[in-house]
Amino acid sequence: MSRKQLLIGLVAIAAIALAVIGYLTLFGSGSSSVPAGGEKAGVKVQADDMTMGNPNAPIMMLEYAAPTCPHCARFTTDIFPALKQKYIDTGKVYYVFRVFPLSSVDLAAEALARCMPKGNYFQFLELLFRNQDKWDPEYGVKDVHAALVTMGRIAGMAAPQVDACMSNQDALNRASKVGSDATASYGINGTPSFIVNGQLQVGESTLAAWQTLFDSKLPKK
Repeated sequence: MSRKQLLIGLVAIAAIALAVIGYLTLFGSGSSSVPAGGEKAGVKVQADDMTMGNPNAPIMMLEYAAPTCPHCARFTTDIFPALKQKYIDTGKVYYVFRVFPLSSVDLAAEALARCMPKGNYFQFLELLFRNQDKWDPEYGVKDVHAALVTMGRIAGMAAPQVDACMSNQDALNRASKVGSDATASYGINGTPSFIVNGQLQVGESTLAAWQTLFDSKLPKK
């Protein structure tokens, strides 16, 4: 590697790190307490679910997404921030996120994300979504393992830690079971898919459509 290539690589990593810092500033930890075993709008919330918002909110939103899914990435980066600010942060929507793996790469990415401190889980997924072209094989990345190691390093993990996380069989089995349960319980077969107060929504849709849906389910004043 030439000195010029090294400098370009360091600049790219610095840019990614700054984007993560900006996201942390905007969204905070984003994880709320989970009423383990409780059921809301037909969804049984698990103790290991990643959540945001007030469990007593009038709207329950369950999202199934895959780290390698470009539609999921667009929803996360372009639509979700506004929904979070208007509905989740204000106590109107309780949000539950689960990975629906489309491939072994999604399993590895989810296992790695689960190694992060719980409060950093959503931020790491944001890092993956915003940088899919740097690690996702769908974008022609040849050495996915090395690319995910780089993503882990940006998040503060050493390469041996990343390897240990991605090869954790318990975590891989758990992620796979979440996917099979989604198909069995809700008929999920693609991403992103959402269950909103028992109603299945497929696809990223638009911000305006989401606002219309949420507003229709809020108590009338």
